[in-house]
Amino acid sequence: MVELINPLNGHTLRKNGNGYSDNEDNFFPLVNGALRLVQGNNYTESFGFQWNKFQKTQIDREQTNSNLSRERFFAETGWKPEELIGKDLLEVGSGAGRFSQVVLDHTPANLYSIDYSDAVSANYRNNGHHGERFKLFQASIYEMPFPDNSFDKIFCFGVLQHTPDFKRSIKALIDKVKPGGEVVVDFYPVKGLWTKVHAKYIFRPFTRRMSHEKLLRRIERNAEWLMKLYFFFNKLGTGKIFNRFLPICDIKGTLPDNLSKKELKEWVILDTFDMFSPEHDHPQKISRVKKWFEESGMKVTFAGFVHYGKENFQAAVIKGLKQ
Repeated sequence: MVELINPLNGHTLRKNGNGYSDNEDNFFPLVNGALRLVQGNNYTESFGFQWNKFQKTQIDREQTNSNLSRERFFAETGWKPEELIGKDLLEVGSGAGRFSQVVLDHTPANLYSIDYSDAVSANYRNNGHHGERFKLFQASIYEMPFPDNSFDKIFCFGVLQHTPDFKRSIKALIDKVKPGGEVVVDFYPVKGLWTKVHAKYIFRPFTRRMSHEKLLRRIERNAEWLMKLYFFFNKLGTGKIFNRFLPICDIKGTLPDNLSKKELKEWVILDTFDMFSPEHDHPQKISRVKKWFEESGMKVTFAGFVHYGKENFQAAVIKGLKQ
C-alpha cells in the first residue's frame, strides 16, 4: 500500500467522508472514482474532452479484432505478468485507460494511475470494476500525491511530449520510483529536420487555439475524403511524401489494419484530433532523453526503438533502473 500525501505540503492524506484530507483540513474530493487534486481547466483540457468523447475507442476489450494496447504495453516494458505479483505500479497519463485495462486485466499488479485531465472519469468508467487494485487520481505530473521512492515500477506512454517541461517531467517520474525500481517511457522522437515538416506542425499554431468542439466538427466533416486521398497516395507509392502534408493521422503507420470500417473512421477522427488539439507537442531525440535519465540517477538499460504488433509499429522507448 502506497502512502497518500498532499503534494503541496507533504502531509499524509487520510480518508474523510467522500474524499481525503490532511491534518491542516485541506480536503480533496473523490469524484467519479478519482481523487481530485487539481481544479479547473489546465493545459490538458483537450485530453479530458477527447477521452470522454472517445472513451472506448482504444480499449482492447471494446475492439473487434485488436489487442494493440496489450501488444504495445508488453513489448515496450518487457515485463512479464508473474514478475508483477504484489508490485505497486504507477501509470502517469492514463487517458481513458487503454494501458490501465491491460495492467488490470492481464497482470496481478496493484495500479496507481494519474492524469492531469478529466480523462480519469473515462478511465474509471472503463476500469473501475477492478476495485481496490485500482486507485485513480487527477493530479499533475509535477505534484503527485505520493512520497518519493514509493513504486516498484513506473510507466508513462504517449504523455511526455505533451507536458510543458520534458526534462522536469522525467525527473518527476524518477523521484517516485524506489531504488532498484524501473521506469519505462515512450515519446515522439525527433528524426532530423524532416520531423517538423509535417501537417501537424504546420497547422497546430491555428488548430490548438480552436474550441475543441469546432476542431472536432471540422475533422468529422472532412475525415472520409481525407482518408480516400491518403489511401490513393499510398496506392500510387507516394504516400510517404504527400501524406505528410495531409491534415490527417498516419493511418498505416499508427492504426491497426484489421479494424472494421466504422472503427477505422473513429480511430482516424480520434488520432487526428489528438494531433491538432494539445497545447504542447515537444518531440525529442532519443539520445537527449537518455542523457536526462542518467542525470536523474538512472542506469539506462534500453534506449531506442521498440517494434510491436503484427503491423510492426515502432515506438521510441527509454528504460532505466534507479541507482
